[in-house]
Amino acid sequence: MNETAIPITVALGDGVGPEIMQACLRILEAGGARLAPELIELGEAVWRQGHSSGMTPEGWESLRRTGVFYKAPVTTPQGGGVKSINVTVRKSLGLFANVRPCAAYAPFVPTRHPGMDLVIIRENEEDLYAGIEHRHTQDVVQCLKLVSRPGCERIARYAFEFARSQGRKRITCMTKDNIMKLTDGLFRQVFEEVGQDYPDIAQDHMIIDIGAARVADNPEAFDVILAPNLYGDIISDIAAQVAGSVGLAPSANIGARCAMFEAVHGSAPDIAGQDIANPSGLLLAGLMMLNHVGQGAAAARIHNAWLCALEDGLGTPDMARGRTAVGAQAFTDGVIDRLGRAPQRLKPAQARPTPTAPISNHAPAPRVEKTTVGVDLFIDWRGDVETLAARLKALEQRPLELRMITNRGVKVWPEGLPETFCVDHWRCRFMNGGSPIPLRDIAALTLRAADAGLDFIKTENLCAFDGAPGFSLGQGQ
Repeated sequence: MNETAIPITVALGDGVGPEIMQACLRILEAGGARLAPELIELGEAVWRQGHSSGMTPEGWESLRRTGVFYKAPVTTPQGGGVKSINVTVRKSLGLFANVRPCAAYAPFVPTRHPGMDLVIIRENEEDLYAGIEHRHTQDVVQCLKLVSRPGCERIARYAFEFARSQGRKRITCMTKDNIMKLTDGLFRQVFEEVGQDYPDIAQDHMIIDIGAARVADNPEAFDVILAPNLYGDIISDIAAQVAGSVGLAPSANIGARCAMFEAVHGSAPDIAGQDIANPSGLLLAGLMMLNHVGQGAAAARIHNAWLCALEDGLGTPDMARGRTAVGAQAFTDGVIDRLGRAPQRLKPAQARPTPTAPISNHAPAPRVEKTTVGVDLFIDWRGDVETLAARLKALEQRPLELRMITNRGVKVWPEGLPETFCVDHWRCRFMNGGSPIPLRDIAALTLRAADAGLDFIKTENLCAFDGAPGFSLGQGQ
């Protein structure tokens, strides 16, 4: 093995994965990349062997040792007990930053937005993708949305460092903090706090719904977009499609010790083995990998050859759109034949190092005073709200008093509206007028509810932090 070669873990994947990965490895080697691939098993065959993560122990050992994962798409079997390998790797190895460049290659790849060149940076571990879900009643299930200050600080700082390293000028943060004031509000607040350390980069914020609409309508207006996990996932696919083809979209998942590089598209088993799959998305992900491991010169050389192939009219069927299409192998040969050339109309690629680890210049936030001031008791109840309220009032013992009942977040007692549609899931708020209460009083309340035959599902303690409510306020609160 070449002493200067970088060990990387490689998975051929499922469907079109093996053919496009082999094409990409051939291009990377021809372009001067110094890599030592270690092939591992991954995907459907591994799940059938009984490995619920989709990866063998040997695969995990290789990945943890190399710290670099070049992964072809895999097919996740349907059914319980099977986890997405992408989500498993991201969360298990702390790959907190998802980076998806979305650029137009007009006129060689048709698009309505020829000036588009943006990068979406998505928080990768938290939000609704924490995957904590419960069925509470016959009618209601829940998914917990978890957002942490350290998680927000880490992804925000990475986004600013990435923008600075790539010569990007502006970051737009997108949240829904007008509705989710605590979770999305924290994400935006930390973005603005971290942004004070980067006065050279312009910063703004958009509500995610209008932001997504503007990405679809005018993507040229954006440079770098930062978003929480779910919004970032959705908006990055919108951007990839608007750019011209999801088949051209690469993705990097960056952590402190490991990184994973892959195409955005799936395994497409319906076209496997037909020599028509587009290796471009996986190849561009491989170029992100080369920049990550310090081989930017090889990345730029290969990228420019790929751009030349586009300029010369080469394209797999998904790219051709009226032109003569070539097979995946012919396209691969075409890229290799153009190594050493520079594009004439498309912007040439340049070697640019990228940040590889979270950077924190801030000391931990000072501890705040946490005070428990009440509790939300969630009840499974199929009767009317007035009867429920009467039964709950009978449980009152000072200092806890029933203040409010909501159904799916809408206040229905006291002074609810008869038009409000209700299901069998009720949030019942007990408080002491904002004054502290002992935790034993909350435990005693749940015991009284159980003794009264009320089917309580869970409790959520209501806490104030330095006197500020750490919970959403209902009407009249």
